[in-house]
Amino acid sequence: MDQKIIDLHDDYSNGLLDRREFIKKLAFLAGGTAAAIALLPLIENKYAQAQVVPKDDSRLYVENIKYPGETGDVLAHFARPKGDKKLPGVIVIHENRGLNPHTEDVARRVALEGFLVIAPNALSPLGGTPEDTNEARALMRKLDRESNLKNYLAAVKYLKTHPQSTGKVGCTGFCWGGGVTNQVAVNSPDLKAAVPFYGRQPASEDVPKIKASLLLHYAGLDERINKGIPEFEAALKKASVDYKIFIYEGAGHAFFNDTSSRYHEEAAKLAWERTIAFFKQKLKT
Repeated sequence: MDQKIIDLHDDYSNGLLDRREFIKKLAFLAGGTAAAIALLPLIENKYAQAQVVPKDDSRLYVENIKYPGETGDVLAHFARPKGDKKLPGVIVIHENRGLNPHTEDVARRVALEGFLVIAPNALSPLGGTPEDTNEARALMRKLDRESNLKNYLAAVKYLKTHPQSTGKVGCTGFCWGGGVTNQVAVNSPDLKAAVPFYGRQPASEDVPKIKASLLLHYAGLDERINKGIPEFEAALKKASVDYKIFIYEGAGHAFFNDTSSRYHEEAAKLAWERTIAFFKQKLKT
């Protein structure tokens, strides 16, 4: 697919365009409104096609739970390997469309690697994530940033104190969730490891607060997010934060999402291998 179309959809997904303006510009690139409408199914996410670990996987215990947060009960998808062994915890933070089947599937993928995993629903204060992704995107913009962060900090506490937890907790997130992952790292001294995927960087003055080890994934074609890398890296070095940065050339923003037209298989698989190895190193040793 034309990179200009992918970039346009990225702007729309991140709230830089409303749907009317998005369709108008897509029609220009596609050669007409009819062609634009025909492209939409290829651009929008297809959650069912990319399920890797089903909810009824015999190796896992899976349920939807609630945990206490700043705004009340927070809805979350929970997964862990079957058995009584104590495990380190990992938080999985969704993109800017709320908690959907793709993110729940990613949580189960992490659980299969030997972790206690929750994927919180940021839209819990607003009733949860609606099925309509456009409606979900609009609701995400209504979230109170500070309260939302505190709900995720509560997730760290939930996993750290869970009866089956070793007390070690990591966090990973994608797109919007990558930015939130960075904020959790800044604001939670209990977090041991953080893996933001193409996430917005924290303010430089906040970087010295980070106690977690960081594994930072960026897409080579993601100019908007990548503008913040040099300043972030300089602050990380100055604060002596343990970090690694990987930039995946030829991949665009949201390259890990295998339900999207922006999925880049080679980059996604390599980033996943690095992520799991990093969590095992930082949380299991």
